Formats: sequence, structure tokens, C-alpha cells
Amino acid sequence: MGKGGILILDFGSQYTQLIARRIRELGVYSEIVPFFSARESLEKIKPNALILSGGPRSVYEKDAPSIEPSLLEGKPVLGICYGHQMMAKLLGGDVKQAKAREYGFASLRILDPSGLLKGVGTRVWMSHGDVVEEPPEGFKVTAETENTPVAVMENREKLWFGVQFHPEVHHTQNGTEVFRNFLEISRIPRNWKLGDFIDRKVEEIRETVGNGKVICALSGGVDSTVAAVLISRAIGGNLFCIFVNNGLLRKGEFEENLKMFRQKLHLNVKGIDASERFLNALQGIREPEKKRKIIGKIFVEIFEEEAEKIGGIKFLAQGTTYPDVIESAGVKGPAAVIKSHHNVGGLPDRMKLKLLEPLRELFKDEVREIGRRLGIDPHFIERHPFPGPGLAVRIVGEVTRERLGKLREADKILEEEMKRSGIYVELWQGFAVLVPVKTVGVMGDERTYDEVIALRLVKSVDGMTADWYLPDRDFLARVSSRIVNEVKGINRVVLDISSKPPATIEWE
Repeated sequence: MGKGGILILDFGSQYTQLIARRIRELGVYSEIVPFFSARESLEKIKPNALILSGGPRSVYEKDAPSIEPSLLEGKPVLGICYGHQMMAKLLGGDVKQAKAREYGFASLRILDPSGLLKGVGTRVWMSHGDVVEEPPEGFKVTAETENTPVAVMENREKLWFGVQFHPEVHHTQNGTEVFRNFLEISRIPRNWKLGDFIDRKVEEIRETVGNGKVICALSGGVDSTVAAVLISRAIGGNLFCIFVNNGLLRKGEFEENLKMFRQKLHLNVKGIDASERFLNALQGIREPEKKRKIIGKIFVEIFEEEAEKIGGIKFLAQGTTYPDVIESAGVKGPAAVIKSHHNVGGLPDRMKLKLLEPLRELFKDEVREIGRRLGIDPHFIERHPFPGPGLAVRIVGEVTRERLGKLREADKILEEEMKRSGIYVELWQGFAVLVPVKTVGVMGDERTYDEVIALRLVKSVDGMTADWYLPDRDFLARVSSRIVNEVKGINRVVLDISSKPPATIEWE
């Protein structure tokens, strides 16, 4: 990033990257670093301001994440949730365990709307167990909630601010205004455009790869496609793409995408049908993490085998994005692991190839915008996200050829009906899940005892949080009727009405 911009110290929040994204949307470059490298990063980057993220810990825990108070001096600082509490404690305020933990929506009583809270709504998203009872000297309390006496504190002289809620998540009403006000009050210069990412990343790829060769794992989704085109722009003929049929793709996807890669994107792509290899390895496996590890291991084995055939390959490129990273491991801080993905957490500890992941700092909508700027065909850009392990994580329980057949047919019906009704473009994701439950039914005057399909329809901005979507009754009736009538072995269809959090978008 060079000099300036906003430095975000990560204390382990699942939402840290959302902060970076909100800042970038406002035209200021931001970079996330772990809290324990604060001093080194401040000296190297010399940021215009500092943001302290939330985190899962309590400031009173033994070895709770913290920084030296002196690092706050001389620059604007915004503390969020845990960062707000830690800053208050470091500067002499009073932080205590809350009488009632706040998780979810809270009503904010704004006491002074002239500074940090200008234009901010009263409906905010909370996730905390401690509260600031008394602010440090020099701070003014500008908002409170029923359970939080210091929901917002401001020291406008030193440009130090703290908020207990999460302005970075879209649940908070006009939360982006907190960041806008912070930047304006602190007079932070605008220095970032998404278009700059392409030029910067192309140069970074060239510098990293040099004259080396790269093998790229293509899945057909927007992430790996954009990564491949971006890398191709950087190193041209030294990129070798591999599209593997792992037997876990959607109906007709292998043949269709292979053709599109070559004709529309002009990529050098080799298609490999390894479906039997994957499905044989998954026999009898029911636990989600084991599925991911097995799939990831075989993928890497195939890529290493192909690299040997090509010769001179030093890097394995993947379309890893930040939601993959943050849910797999706290790569830049102590975030809790939610699940592993084959292209992040499923990789073997010792791998012959070095990883090249040019999109790992971006969210899906940002990746799509980069894809549009790269001129990629809309067929790839507008597709719903598809997990790296494929249908294996949409089949709850054991993956078998018979169960894959059922899910493929049901998923295809759902996709056709989403496009027919026009809701496909409205949704972040819409897919079918095969549930390992059999229920009694009546079909043709005969008793059936068949499996269940769950429909998962969600709307989201970035994939980090999501709300379930309720289509009209006619749509649901049409999808349910078609699945039950056209997919042998299914006699019941249900709708998943869980938001993220507390659920994840995918079932496994």
C-alpha cells in the first residue's frame, strides 16, 4: 500500500475485512495487520489514521490482545467494539462486564449528532459482553443504549473515537456514515479507486512470479475465473489453467465451462475428468471437514501431477477470496475458525507449489467489479457463488453417485425456476441441499419413504452476513412440485429461513 491510508489493527473480529471494505468504498486505501505487529506496521506504513477492530475476547482475560498506549498518540483513532473497550481501558476509562450481553439489533439513543454520528441511524448491530461504564478523561459520551452507557465516545480534540456497535455490517442503519464522518473529521485524503487494484496487482504478480510458470485451478466460478484472467494479463503464456471435473460439479458444468474458457476467455485450459478418483475417496465419509480435507488433498495432487508434466511450474494460483480466508482461519489476526475450504484450510501442510492468491483481500462483489473491468463475459461474472468442494458440502452426510444425481437434478430445477421468475439476479445465492433425512410420503396412492431437499435462498452484499429470502408462493409451489415429480427419491421440499449469522450460507 505504500505510505498513508488507514491501518486497521485486527483483534480477531469476523468483520475486520468489512471495515477495510467500507473505507475503500469511501475512496481511502486501507490495510489490515495483526495487532501484534502494530509498531512495526506503523513505522513502515506511516498511516494517516488507525482503526482498532472488534474481537472475540474480553479485555479482562489473561493475555487479552492489546497494544501499547503510546501507539495511539499523534493520529486519529477509531475503536470498534473490542477496540472501543480496549482503547477506553488503555486511556484510563472504566470497562466492566455487561449485566446483559447485547447480541443483534439494539436501539441507539444519540446524544450528540454533530460529530461521528452525523447521519447515522438508531438501529445498530451489537455483539459484546463487556461495556465501557465511564469514558477516559477528555472523552464525551455521544450515544447510549439501554444496556450500554457508553455506546459512543468522542475526543474531538485528539481525534479519538470509540463505538460499541459494528458500523461495518450492513445491519447497522447508515453505519457507513460513521466511517465517512471519521475520515472527514480527521481530514484523511482520498487515495483509492477499485480500478487501481488491477494495475497494482498485475505489477505485484509480475514481481512475485518473475519468469516462473503458474498453474491455475479453475472451477468455473467467478473467483477463479477473474484470478485466471488477472494473472494472464500479468504473465501471459506462462499461465497454465487446469479445470478438474471432481464429480461434484453441477449438471453439464464441466463441458459447458471448458468450452467457454477457451472460446470466450481465450485461456490455455486443460480439462481433466477425475470424478472417479474423488468419489472413490469420499466413500463412507460423512463429516464435513473430512470431506474438505480429502477434496483439497486430491486437487493439489492433481495440480502437482500436471505441474510435473508441464515442467518449471513454481506456483499454484487459486481464486481464494476474503470470506474463504476469514472463515477458514484468522489469517491476519486471532479470528475464530468457522470452517475450512479446500482452497484454504484443506491444503496439505507440505505442498510442493507456492500459493498465488491475488483476490484473497477482496469480497465477491468487488471481484465481480474487477471482472467487469477486465472485460470478462457476464456468464462468469453474474453466476451465483459455488463452493470449492462443490456439491459435496451441499449433500449433508455421505456423498454417493445416487445422492449426487438427486441433488444435481433438484439444483438444476431450482436454477431454471429462479431464472424464469427473474429472482436469480436479485439473489446472492440460491441452491438446493440434500438432507440426510427420510420422510413418509404418498405418491400415486402408494407410501414412499424418501429423502428431503432444502432450498437455500439468500440476499447479501458481501457474503459475510446474509438474510434469507422469501419468494412468492407460486414460485415455491412450482419448484416443489417439479422436484418431487421429476427427481426420483425425493418426496419433500423445505425452505431454509436462517440468516447469517447465526447460520452460514452453506450447510456444511
